[in-house]
Amino acid sequence: MSDIPTINYRRAQYMTSAPTLKACPEDRGAEVAFAGRSNAGKSSAINRLTDNGKLAKTSKTPGRTQLINFFSVSDDDQQRLVDLPGYGFAKVPLKVKQEWERHLESYLQHRQSLRGLVLLMDIRHPLTEFDTTMINWAEQAGMPVRILLTKADKLKRGAAMNTLLAVRRELQPVAGLVEAQLFSATKGDGLADLREQLDLWLLAADEEEGAEDTPLD
Repeated sequence: MSDIPTINYRRAQYMTSAPTLKACPEDRGAEVAFAGRSNAGKSSAINRLTDNGKLAKTSKTPGRTQLINFFSVSDDDQQRLVDLPGYGFAKVPLKVKQEWERHLESYLQHRQSLRGLVLLMDIRHPLTEFDTTMINWAEQAGMPVRILLTKADKLKRGAAMNTLLAVRRELQPVAGLVEAQLFSATKGDGLADLREQLDLWLLAADEEEGAEDTPLD
């Protein structure tokens, strides 16, 4: 048996929803944010990760999620998943879109407990203008990104792999910061890889604190 620590994501519980960075929970511990264009499958991915179909609200109406939603995956709330508002959503006034873009940028660049960003893209429509904007924000903040090419089950295996390789080639300039993988919330493809990455991000803070507490010889 492995003694590598892992997180039980099935224990995830809703904490709170915040309209702005100032309204977010205390900026301590570690959290990973999930972002994606509306209808990219963000809520479905969170629900599959946590094995709770009702944790993150799903909707066929783009832009329904317009708050920063926090979910705790630890008893002390020091490790969290964050569901960011879907960006690029339709049927919303331009002024509202611009306001939310400001909140998203502020969160990505100033949230100290943010350890990584999971960026979800429909595998049939990857690297849209909004996706590129998110990657640029993350790059400016030095924030590592794991791209999930969602709904991979909608394509044949060969076509899905070709899209993955094409996305990786496009992201070559930021390869050290941004990684991409296939994902299917329906079939669970890529779930183990996602959990492994989340564990690394969320548990890194504990390891850093442990190192600081260890006396030097």
